[in-house]
Amino acid sequence: MPFFSYKAIDNNGEVVKGLVEESRMDLAYDNVASLGLHILKMKQAGSLSDFYLKKLRVWEVKGTDIIEFAGSLAVMLKAGLPLLTSISDLAESVDNKRFRDRLMDIRRNIELGSGFSVALSRHQDVFPEIFINLTAVGEETGRLDQSLSDVAVHLQRMEDLKSAIIRAMIYPVFALAGTTGALLFWLIYVLPKMTDLFTSMNLKLPFITRALIVASDFCQAYWYIFFLIPALGYGTVKLLSRYDRTKYYLDAAKLRLPIISLIVYNKLLALFVEQLRILLAAGVTIDKSFDIMIKVVNNVVFRNALIRIKDDVLMGGRISEALRHHHTIFPTLVVRMFSIGESTGNMNEQLDYLSEYFLKKLDDISSKIGKLMEPMIIVIIGGMFMLIILGLLSPIYDLVSGMS
Repeated sequence: MPFFSYKAIDNNGEVVKGLVEESRMDLAYDNVASLGLHILKMKQAGSLSDFYLKKLRVWEVKGTDIIEFAGSLAVMLKAGLPLLTSISDLAESVDNKRFRDRLMDIRRNIELGSGFSVALSRHQDVFPEIFINLTAVGEETGRLDQSLSDVAVHLQRMEDLKSAIIRAMIYPVFALAGTTGALLFWLIYVLPKMTDLFTSMNLKLPFITRALIVASDFCQAYWYIFFLIPALGYGTVKLLSRYDRTKYYLDAAKLRLPIISLIVYNKLLALFVEQLRILLAAGVTIDKSFDIMIKVVNNVVFRNALIRIKDDVLMGGRISEALRHHHTIFPTLVVRMFSIGESTGNMNEQLDYLSEYFLKKLDDISSKIGKLMEPMIIVIIGGMFMLIILGLLSPIYDLVSGMS
């Protein structure tokens, strides 16, 4: 929805400026007027401003805000408080102004006759689809408090999953950045001073030293390339990801690359079993559950497998049998636990076990990935600085030998 900027006067006669997000100008006008403001001027924001405002509004609302809101609202509804009163109380206690405005807009839409899930759907950029779907199920079944409690647990697991991935990537990124920075410092600042000394003494430089001098001159002249190449690489990958064919090969490569595959593969499995667990526990049908998961999964290889599994299940097959047809993606453990769940009727317990298993496995990988990459990084760093030291010491050794 586009943004509209307005200038208005409040009941105290003070000028108020702000932004409101609505689908049409008349709805934006009614929205601002319902706040008790007298509108002087309103206009739609430009396309560029609209883009950055939407990004800013999403960035300023954190996942922890959504989790706390769902958990607190579940407790308040379970205690018997009305929905509107609960949302108002939570909005007043929220420190994040952007999120407070969202909650007040949700409350206002409920007062105007919208359902809670419909009011949430107006803020899909902040509230995930599974939050909205489970809320709608809770409204239909009369168990909104339980649905919100399940959503809070699910979103907390997803937040833990995200944290585990970030922890896993911190060491490689830091090591790569630190190594590159140290190498550039040697080549740009230290080595030129040494080479000036060598050239002033008319020494015959060995090949390694001459190669380092060429590298140093290149780094001094084109230092920006070391920042431009990662940016171009990232942009190229993003551009190729827009096309289904190239995205398929990129996603397939993520599942085969050493170390990276450990993170991506276990993340996809954890996301799959956790999403299915929360959806089936809330009473969502199996076909609707797979439709939601297909939208959430951002890996084409995995998504295509889910589409075929859904088709097999709708044709009357068992989920475990459909998973077994894709044994390269779904390990034996997943197939076996699904088979047990279907045989005993306690699928939720099996999915809960698998969810905790893969989340714990991913957490273990994040804590051990530094040790996995440490030998490789040490070899690379040691090799680079060995060349630098040899390049610097060789002329000195020749000079000392000549003097003796």
